[in-house]
Amino acid sequence: MTIRSNQGFTLIELLIVVAIIGIIAAIAVPGLLRARMSGNEASAIGSMRAINTAQQSYSQQCQGYAVVLTELKAAGNFLSPDLTAAASVTKSGFTVTLAAGAGAAAIPTPPAGCTGPQTNYYASAVPLTLGSTGTRSFSTNTQGTIFYNNTAVAPTEATFTTTATPIQ
Repeated sequence: MTIRSNQGFTLIELLIVVAIIGIIAAIAVPGLLRARMSGNEASAIGSMRAINTAQQSYSQQCQGYAVVLTELKAAGNFLSPDLTAAASVTKSGFTVTLAAGAGAAAIPTPPAGCTGPQTNYYASAVPLTLGSTGTRSFSTNTQGTIFYNNTAVAPTEATFTTTATPIQ
């Protein structure tokens, strides 16, 4: 007669392991979400910097600034395709837009290949879901400084010096 060995795990042991995995996951998930939001915000800041750089190159060719993202591609590929697919682009959890700045005026006779350059511009990046895809909104203008605030609305040019904070 042979004796069978009782090797394996009991139900209690398996429940303890599942509980430990659940506790570890509960601790790790909020940190991962914060890291994702931080990455999204870094991407939005990078988009604002890319727009500022593209606008400087565009202004040398067109004697003014573009007021739609698609113009920065059409006039000479000044900006990457991921930011010039449409007038308003969703990238890394943020909606990136470009418009004429406060008090903008059209350049009277723009060079060939330039469509409607203006005397200034305003760009913004707003999180799709505040608190989920990002905790800050960003904006910039002709001066090139990037400002942020902790709301779902990007800082306007009028509030740059009062309620917005420049990126250091």
